[in-house]
Amino acid sequence: MEPASHGRWPPDRAALTRPRALDRRRFLAVAAGAAAYAGLRPALAWAKRAPEPVALQPWALPADPGSAPLDVARALIGAAVLAPSDWNAQPWRFEVEERSIRIVADPRRALSVTDPDRRGMMLSLGAALENLLVAGRAWGLRPAVTYLPHEGANGVVAEVGWTNGEPRRDRALFGAITARRTNRRDYDGRGLYPQNRAQLLAQVPDEVALHWVDDRDRRHRVADVLYEATHAQVSDRRAQAERFGWLRFDGHERRLGDGVAVDALEFSGPADWFAGSYFDPKSFFLRFGADSAAKQARAQVRSAGALALLTTRGRDDARRLRAGQTLERLLLTATSLGIAQHAMGAAIEVERFRGPLLEAFGAGGEDPLLLVRLGHARAPKPSPRRAVSLVATWRTT
Repeated sequence: MEPASHGRWPPDRAALTRPRALDRRRFLAVAAGAAAYAGLRPALAWAKRAPEPVALQPWALPADPGSAPLDVARALIGAAVLAPSDWNAQPWRFEVEERSIRIVADPRRALSVTDPDRRGMMLSLGAALENLLVAGRAWGLRPAVTYLPHEGANGVVAEVGWTNGEPRRDRALFGAITARRTNRRDYDGRGLYPQNRAQLLAQVPDEVALHWVDDRDRRHRVADVLYEATHAQVSDRRAQAERFGWLRFDGHERRLGDGVAVDALEFSGPADWFAGSYFDPKSFFLRFGADSAAKQARAQVRSAGALALLTTRGRDDARRLRAGQTLERLLLTATSLGIAQHAMGAAIEVERFRGPLLEAFGAGGEDPLLLVRLGHARAPKPSPRRAVSLVATWRTT
């Protein structure tokens, strides 16, 4: 059966390739398409253009910030922003007025799923406050703190004022501010010297307790708790979606000035190669990511020289803010002693594992704040921080 046709079959190839006359309807259609493309072309180009990188704060502090109040405030905030925070979310803002700095919680950077009671946020803000105070004392200032002025109205968690003319203090801790790192690498298993342990314990005031584990059997017991807690947390797609939002690929942490680079997590093998799928909460491969993260957490704890658990007897913001100060003094002291450190939160963030964690440390009945892994390993690169100009506002008279 021959194909149906209109006219001649097979068609005249010359006719098919011959230029066709452009009637009015075709002309208008082509013109409209060209105009639409011309109009959209700038938008398409803009969509493809990478976002401009934010200004970053250098991991360096001046030996002397000078005497002008605004210069001093800028330098003090420069020290504060080098504090650690969960997933490098940097949940802080600063308001400057003459010789006063207000530290403000930034709710846009809260981890509302994994940190619903703001425990981690308060610890981070307390650490930023402690960096500010250490730097001030090292520069010969006399800082004074008011905690939760006006009962924390407008998110203000602390207000710091200062006067000049004091002897320089806290120089060793000041030098550690720019050297401190969160070190997620495997440690070499060497324990801590007793005198180093004593120096760390000396940083802890009465209202905060520091519980210590350094024997092998108890470390392995804690490691098993971390394995289960990490597996549960990564498998929880809602919690993992929040965490994944702070994971940075292809150097974006430096463009955005926050978050944690995939390389900094120190995964190996498929978890490193396919991290974008392994840790995406929408991915079928998330279960493999949960397995990899849990195994890594267990190995990390087992490789530690010691484990430290910070606890308190209360859960109010002021107490946790001061505990954050204690945490930062502990981390800065460890840094000055050449001790690597890694805060691990899964067993506290997944509430059902708090009991087993406290039991492993013999700290039943207390409120766990943070587990810190201590030991020895080569230091990693620093994580980025948003510049002072992006986190501070200035009011002058």
